[in-house]
Amino acid sequence: MGKVTLIDFWASWCASCRQENPEVVAIYNEFHSKGFNIISVSLDEDAKKWKDAIAADKMNWTHVSNLKDMKDPIAMQYEVTQIPSTFLLDANGKVVGVDLRSAELKAKINELLTTK
Repeated sequence: MGKVTLIDFWASWCASCRQENPEVVAIYNEFHSKGFNIISVSLDEDAKKWKDAIAADKMNWTHVSNLKDMKDPIAMQYEVTQIPSTFLLDANGKVVGVDLRSAELKAKINELLTTK
């Protein structure tokens, strides 16, 4: 609460997720100091592969995983059936965007941060 937050569902074994990670890192680096956070929820089952991917992709934000693949309780709560999946929350915790990518994600984050 109080910050614009992206909840990012991904996994180390997900090629599409790993391809998107550099862009997500760039967006985080651009907006974090202005009040933007990311919480990544990994749908991995192997803790070492998950942690190695975080380090390799330079994802310097909060990460969680129950190591339960698609049966992760957080993923089930958000009804995630495929990854990557993202949910953008405003400062009040309300979902304001689902699966936004690239320029569309940046524009929405910028809008939320400038109208706070």
